[in-house]
Amino acid sequence: MTELAKQDPTTAKLMEQILYEVKRVVVGQDRLLERMMVALLAQGHLLVEGVPGLAKTLTVKTLSQTIGGQFKRIQFTPDLVPSDLVGTRVYNQATGAFGTTLGPVFTNLLLADEINRAPAKVQSALLEVMQERQVTIAGETHKVPSPFLVMATQNPIETEGTYPLPEAQVDRFMMKVLVDYPSDEEERVIVDRVTGPAVSVREVISTQQLAELQKQCRAVYVDPALVDYAVKLVTCTRTPEKHGLKELRQQITFGASPRATINLTEGARALAMLRGRSYALPEDMSDLVPEVLRHRLVLSYDALSSGLTADAVIGQIMRAIPVPPKPLEHIKAKALDESADEKLAA
Repeated sequence: MTELAKQDPTTAKLMEQILYEVKRVVVGQDRLLERMMVALLAQGHLLVEGVPGLAKTLTVKTLSQTIGGQFKRIQFTPDLVPSDLVGTRVYNQATGAFGTTLGPVFTNLLLADEINRAPAKVQSALLEVMQERQVTIAGETHKVPSPFLVMATQNPIETEGTYPLPEAQVDRFMMKVLVDYPSDEEERVIVDRVTGPAVSVREVISTQQLAELQKQCRAVYVDPALVDYAVKLVTCTRTPEKHGLKELRQQITFGASPRATINLTEGARALAMLRGRSYALPEDMSDLVPEVLRHRLVLSYDALSSGLTADAVIGQIMRAIPVPPKPLEHIKAKALDESADEKLAA
C-alpha cells in the first residue's frame, strides 16, 4: 500500500494549472469543472444540461484551449444529417473515383452543442464513434484521433424543435451534469469579466501528456469492496426488491446497464487522482453516483406523474446500500482488536 499511496506531484500540478486557466474565464461552476476533469482522465463522455446562458459551451470551449490538439464544435439542428457528423464518400470527376471526406468527429475534443435539437438518426451517428472510437463509412473503418472525448450540451426547458436522446446514446455518456444558476456574487463577477478586457487562455498540456495522465489514472488502486459497492448500487436500480426497496419496483421501468458500474469505478479512480491520491476512497465513488446514474434510469409513468425524479430515486438507493469501509481500515481495526486481546490475555 505504501507504493500505491505515492502521488506524482507533476500530475496534481498539471490539473491545478488547467483549472486555473479555465477559471480565469469561467466563474463558479466548480462541480461542472471537476466532472469535466474526471471525464478527461477517465476517457468518458459528458452530457451537460442547463438553461441557456449558464456558460456550458464556454466552459467546454475554454477547457479545450488548455489542451493541445484538435477541437471542433457541431451545432445540432433539425436539418442535420449523419454525414454532416461522420463524413461521406464523394465522387471525384477528375480521377473518376470515389474518395472519403471525413467529418468533424475526427478530432480530440468534440463539442456537440444542443444535441437534442437533431433527430434520432443524427444522434445515433455518434453511437459507434463514442463507444469504439472509430467510424465506418461505406464499409471502411476509420479511427478517430486519440484521446477522443465528446462533451454534449442540452437545454431542458424548450421542447419545441427538440428530440429526446435514444437510450443507447444516453448510456454512452459517462455522466450527466446539471448546471444551475450562479449566486449573486458570482453573477457580479461574470458581468465584470464579460464587460471587461478579453482573457486569453494558454495551452497547459499536450495530447501526449493527457494520454499519459489517462494511463496513470487506470493504475489508481480501487479496493474490491468499492467495486462491490458499485455493483450493488447499479443492480439495485434493476432489482430494488432484493435490497429492501420493494416500493421502487413500480417506479423504475429500466435500470442502469453494466456501463454504469464501469463508469463508477473509472470515475472514482479519476476523482481520487484529482484529489491527490493514487487509491480511491468510498467518498470518491459516492460523490459521482448521481451524475453516473441519473440519465440511465427510465422511470415509470406512475413515478413521473407523481413528480418523482431520478435524483430522488438515487437518493433512496444510496441510503439503502451501506458504504464500505475505507481501504485497509477494517484490516487495521481488526489488527488493533487482536493486539488488545493479546495484551488482555497476557
